[in-house]
Amino acid sequence: MNINTEMVDYIAELSRLELQTGEKQAMTAQLEQIIAYMDVLSKLDTKDVEPMSHVFPVKNVLREDEVEPSQDRAELLAGAPVPNGEAFLVPKAVD
Repeated sequence: MNINTEMVDYIAELSRLELQTGEKQAMTAQLEQIIAYMDVLSKLDTKDVEPMSHVFPVKNVLREDEVEPSQDRAELLAGAPVPNGEAFLVPKAVD
């Protein structure tokens, strides 16, 4: 595929980039190299390759959940302006 300056201008506009003339010429050459490499990759036989979501095996890095005692409810509600023994009471916000 041949990349011209109009395509580079269009891509730059989509990317919200302002390129100077020298940068446009460099970008044209770089985009041509990228497209040429994609052509090489498209020729590879990937019919027997299993699709994967990540290059490396992904495992959960989070710790296991452990049941621990919580705070005492009476202690938590002690500072509440209007507790009802079970929860904080707040003024109604929505009719």
